[in-house]
Amino acid sequence: MSLKKSANQQNHQISALVANQAGEIFELDGYAAVGMAGSSLQPLSVSRTRTLPFGSELMLLPDRRPVLFNLGTRKIETLQENPYAPGEPLFPVAAFNSPGYVITRVSAYQETKMARHLPLFSYGAVGWYRGNFRSAVILVDPEPRQDLRQMKREDVVAGMEKLRIQMPSNRLRAHLEKCALEYGCPAGKNFFLGRYEAPLPTAQKCNARCLGCLSQQKNNEIPCSQDRIGFTPSSEEIAEVALAHIGRVKKSVVSFGQGCEGDPLLAAHVIEPAIRQIRAQTTQGTINMNTNGSLPDIVKQLCAAGLNSIRISMNSVRQKCYEAYFRPKGYGFSDVLKSIEVALERETFVAMNYLNCPGFTDTPEEVEALFRFLNQYPIHMIQWRNLNFDPLRYWKTMTGITRHGEPIGMEKLIKRVRRQFPQLKCGYFNPPKERFK
Repeated sequence: MSLKKSANQQNHQISALVANQAGEIFELDGYAAVGMAGSSLQPLSVSRTRTLPFGSELMLLPDRRPVLFNLGTRKIETLQENPYAPGEPLFPVAAFNSPGYVITRVSAYQETKMARHLPLFSYGAVGWYRGNFRSAVILVDPEPRQDLRQMKREDVVAGMEKLRIQMPSNRLRAHLEKCALEYGCPAGKNFFLGRYEAPLPTAQKCNARCLGCLSQQKNNEIPCSQDRIGFTPSSEEIAEVALAHIGRVKKSVVSFGQGCEGDPLLAAHVIEPAIRQIRAQTTQGTINMNTNGSLPDIVKQLCAAGLNSIRISMNSVRQKCYEAYFRPKGYGFSDVLKSIEVALERETFVAMNYLNCPGFTDTPEEVEALFRFLNQYPIHMIQWRNLNFDPLRYWKTMTGITRHGEPIGMEKLIKRVRRQFPQLKCGYFNPPKERFK
């Protein structure tokens, strides 16, 4: 019976992918791909993976060695070199998956002594099966808001030219051109395409020192993904950009709090009057803020001014784990909880930007804390976002704070959340107010 089961499992396991020093990615005969979640290692199967989503990217992980499942010995091994070309080093391969997908397993690897921090991406497990790449992910939001096939460069440039004529001296509009073309920001592209959600980056400063901050890093091993905005737009510039988007997009969203800025609560002196200017001219459109929720009094003011929704970033609802990642300056975890309370009292739509990482987010301790939180704070949505940070370094940080049990799996966690909290939205993107209920 056990032999029959093993043979069945082998038929459904997906082949390992590795890379050589030249960066060439290839299937390694005799080995199956392995995914990891903390200390848990598991060969990848067809049933637990799906075809690699369009727009995803494959990455070689330098100074690391792949952990694979040997189909002959039925054991998990770390390969120091190519078994078919002795002396040739092999490197792990990971997938940076498209928006809307949550990784369930991380690419399995071990660091060498020379290993430095990985850049700020998520590193999903990936393999090969019957002519296709397969990724360990689940789809949480099918909306094609950031589908690159709908963002042709020529269309983005054409939109830029029109908006330059419409608002020639607006510095925020000019900044978004850099975001869209230089950094490939999907939100920036959508603004110029006249689609979905437009970004309103504003804040130069932040009162957190997130381990995975995209725009400012004290750790010189970690390169920033993009430059932080170097000026504070005026209220008039903000309102002009927002009104241009709202005026031409049905069910539009405009959002403060982007990857190229600090925290927008620290720029409330220009944001609050901008919101009032927008609302003085139209009731259309959804005004959203992505924030760390550190200043509840400011949150209250912005909600009163006309803020429709707020998305608060959290990697954990446990104080010690939260503070280890966000490393707050001048505020505490209790302030974040207070901001959630304030927004709920004002009947503002509240979402959690849940920065998840398999091997931590799906541990029993974290799951139990999340369910207690959701019972106490009836937020409206969880946006399941992959944590863009070196997974081994993240796990080491979190296990240094408190013990964690065996992960239950991201699939099981999300299913349990949906079953126990049926009114809670699970997705990825900020919804327009027409879809709040």
